[in-house]
Amino acid sequence: MASLSRSPPRSAVAGAICTTCLTVTTRGRDFVDLSGEIADFVAGIGAREGVVMLFLRHTSASLTIQENADPAVLDDLTTALERLAPEHAGWSHQSEGPDDMPAHIKAMISGVSLHIPVLDGALALGTWQGVYLIEHRKRPHRREVVVQFIGERS
Repeated sequence: MASLSRSPPRSAVAGAICTTCLTVTTRGRDFVDLSGEIADFVAGIGAREGVVMLFLRHTSASLTIQENADPAVLDDLTTALERLAPEHAGWSHQSEGPDDMPAHIKAMISGVSLHIPVLDGALALGTWQGVYLIEHRKRPHRREVVVQFIGERS
């Protein structure tokens, strides 16, 4: 049987909303690590307690939190996404090329928004977790990620 425990509740006054927009130029199909940029944003605004939210303003790329230690994980995830939505599966929507509809499906599966708690001024990510933008298209794109912190600042 599993064992559970809970830390004491913490409270903060959500008196601040700070927003920035990251522009990411991708190289084509790839995982782009945004962890450092998000951590720099949190540190730069003096965030203490709250949440940072990310929203990707596109429908053929996505955001995820995944392992950041072994690059083979990202390779395997790319393979899995290709198997779930292959290019040449008879998609009706092909006006932007054969990789576009599969990209929309992959973005729908993995999502375009994330929420990450901020505790004691740092992202509350696990030891092996990183924040990634996933480019699902073959060619390079300019992607915009809205990053917003809501919470208490020092």
